[in-house]
Parts: sequence; structure tokens; C-alpha cells
Amino acid sequence: MARQLLIGITEKGVCHTKGEDEFDMDTRFRMVSEAGVYDYMDKTPPRLDLVDAYLQCSQKYQLPIRASGWFYVLGRDEGLLRQNLEIGARLGSRVHNTQVMMHHADGHLISNDEVVDFYIYASELGEKLGCLPTFEVHVNMWSEHFGRVSEVAKLVAARGGQFRMTLDHSHVIFKIDNPVEQDVLGMRKDVESGRVILDPDQAGNVCDEWINNGYVWHCHARAAIPNNPKNIWGRHDDGRVGRGIQYPFIQPAAGQYHSDWQAEKLEPWKQVMRHLLAWHARTPDSPLGQISTEFIPAPDYGMGNKYSIFEHSVACARWIRETWQQTLADEAG
Repeated sequence: MARQLLIGITEKGVCHTKGEDEFDMDTRFRMVSEAGVYDYMDKTPPRLDLVDAYLQCSQKYQLPIRASGWFYVLGRDEGLLRQNLEIGARLGSRVHNTQVMMHHADGHLISNDEVVDFYIYASELGEKLGCLPTFEVHVNMWSEHFGRVSEVAKLVAARGGQFRMTLDHSHVIFKIDNPVEQDVLGMRKDVESGRVILDPDQAGNVCDEWINNGYVWHCHARAAIPNNPKNIWGRHDDGRVGRGIQYPFIQPAAGQYHSDWQAEKLEPWKQVMRHLLAWHARTPDSPLGQISTEFIPAPDYGMGNKYSIFEHSVACARWIRETWQQTLADEAG
């Protein structure tokens, strides 16, 4: 029975309300250490000259940098991926969360075959270096049409590979009952026909499909609810309102959040996490080794909100730990 499950935090989540530069590096590591709920940090340093500083903080606070991540445009960033995998290996990261943008450098929408080619390249490189790429389910990426994930996984298997993914199910949950968001990459027609099932309470839903097939090697935990409210307090550079892919995990104080908050609306998100934990607990060869909380201050997420992003991250991590322990007890009993 798989027993280990480490809980970490992406460094962008170590802030209250002012964004990821609110605290210096040493303070961020100290905050995570003192929270008492985290086993590691999740980070790729943005510059090579910062790697030593991250290693020093990691050692000082006994917080391994077990996971890392970056985003990539095909036809432009193949060399960047190699560099980041080398950095990840140097830092001791087990996995590298790999976000592949939906459009190629030349502007075309990338095909499944192109994703597979890049995955095979990244996987072979990661296996050689010792830091394994995990391709994320994420908006603005090739995987925003969730039906493509299993298609790509099967194509990878047909070429003798093993598909590894990062599950961030906030991106699935916020599209439930949200036809405007389902329209991205033409997924709405597949949802309406039942080819793509989003609701975790329905048999054959995409999250269970990915979990039960053993694709999930890494997980990002950021709460969202069906038809999540747009982040009207967040703006992109072009003035667009944030899409809304983050919901407070605990009840915010008056004036801290722009919309009504109801605890029960988090249940679909929590249900997916429970399914993942139960699968991990009963599967001896489960590849899932860690979950990183990822409440962040970007426009589509928590920008402009008045609640502490770090406080909600810690609350989520504590809930995952408690749920994991209960899951183990249930499986043993």
C-alpha cells in the first residue's frame, strides 16, 4: 500500500495580498517552514544566478525543492526546457510541471502529435537528467480541451512511453455549468454530448479517468467551484477581467472577496481530491509522491483580493493532510 504523500507549496503562493514579491526569498522559506504543514517548496528559479541562493535557503530551513515548473511554447522553448530540467535536477526536484501553450511559435494550434513529440523529447531528457516532466491540465494550454489528455496519453503509450501528468482540477471544476469557458477549443459540444464529463459525481468523468489510469504523478491543489465567479478585482494588461479559477478555501472576512462565499460549493473540488487520495492509498505502485498547494495572485486567480493567499494555502494543506490520514484509516479498516 502506498503510504507516503508529501505536501508542498508553489512559491507564488507565499504571499498575503501584495503578490509574489511581497517577501524576500529567506522570508518565504521561513514562512513555509514555520507554517508546520509543508514538506517542500515547488519552484524553478527564474534565473540561473539564483540557484545557489535557493539551495542555501532549502538547506537552511530543511525544505527540499521537490518539484518545479515552467511554461513552454513549441518551436521556441525546447532549449529552455532542457535548462529548467537541469536546474530541477540540481535542486533535487522529482518532477517538473510542464505547461505547454496551445499555440506554436508560428501561431498555429498545436496538434496531438506535436504534443506527443515534445512529450517524448521531454521525457527522455528528464529521465536522463533525473527530473521527470509532468504535463499539466491547464487553461491556455493544449490540454484546455480535456478530451485531448487521454488521447495524447494513448499516443504516448503507443510509442512505448509512459504518460505523466500534473492534475490541477481547479481548471476542470470552474468549467462545470460554465458554457462560455467550455467554448474554449470547442469543448462545449463534447460536454453537451457526454463525450467529456466534468462533474466528479458522474461516472466516466475526466478526473477519475486520469486518476484511475495512473497518469497523475503530481498535483496542484487550488480550490475552485463550478461556474467560479470571475475575478472582477483582477485585470490583465489588456484590461480583461480575470477568468476566475480560484475560490477562497476558508470563509473570508467581510470585504476580502468580491463574491458570495459558501463552503458547500467547494464539495466537487474536494471530491476529486478524495478520489485521488483514495486511489493513491490503495495502489501499491502509485506514482503520485507529492501535492503542491497553488493559490496564487495572478489575474485569473487571486489578484486584487483582500484575503491572505498564504493563509488559505495553509488551510488547504492542513485539510489535505487530515483527509489523507482519514483515507489511510478508512483503507486500513
